[in-house]
Amino acid sequence: MAPRVVVIGLASDFGCQVQMTNIEDHLLDVLGLIDLRYWQLASSGHLPDSYDVAIIEGAVTTDEHVALLERVRETAGVVIAIGACAFTGGIPALAALGEIDRHCAVVYGDTPPVAGVTRRTPGPVGSVIAVDYHVPGCPIDTDEFVRVLHRALQGLSDRPPQDPLCAVCKTMENVCFLERGQVCLGLVTRTGCGARCVTLGRPCTGCRGLSPEANLPAAAGVLESRGLDGAELVRLFDLYNAAREAVR
Repeated sequence: MAPRVVVIGLASDFGCQVQMTNIEDHLLDVLGLIDLRYWQLASSGHLPDSYDVAIIEGAVTTDEHVALLERVRETAGVVIAIGACAFTGGIPALAALGEIDRHCAVVYGDTPPVAGVTRRTPGPVGSVIAVDYHVPGCPIDTDEFVRVLHRALQGLSDRPPQDPLCAVCKTMENVCFLERGQVCLGLVTRTGCGARCVTLGRPCTGCRGLSPEANLPAAAGVLESRGLDGAELVRLFDLYNAAREAVR
């Protein structure tokens, strides 16, 4: 019997779910391997009571999200977090840098919250439940998503890339942004994206999260050796990673 799969969205722009619709070359192959029971973006049905694999996009921002994730973890044998919001807290986690009530007041004013919804400091899915597989990025890379999904369906271990982006960027012979006097987060960001942004002329913004091999103090020193502000490294990294203690 094909694994029963659900796709759930929390706080995000649903960009990673949209990316899932762009896997034209693999879509039929993937759909042939699974029994897609629920997809929040593409269906109007309700989350079923039983399923085997849960694919989750988005950050945790309410107590309702926490309760949902706890039910998901009790039900699903496999949980896959996709995108920066689910993996590191992403853009929603910028509110974690200050009092959540103050941020909400700026956006909503005196408007009361929706009945039954209690706001909480935004964070990644992994801050609430154990996650089995991860697909980093903003948005996700479709090829990487397919690879991770296949690993999950085959029961293979999660193997997210470990090296900093610079390791790949150099092999692609890109001119370093630091040499141009611009801060690039490739020194500390997890690789696996093929250095697309840098190759297209944009410095890395850290959407894939902190590389386990990263050395933040050394990276800040590299910036300072080139006349740049080392403190900018953490400030810019907060764009997608404000909820991760590793960058504090």
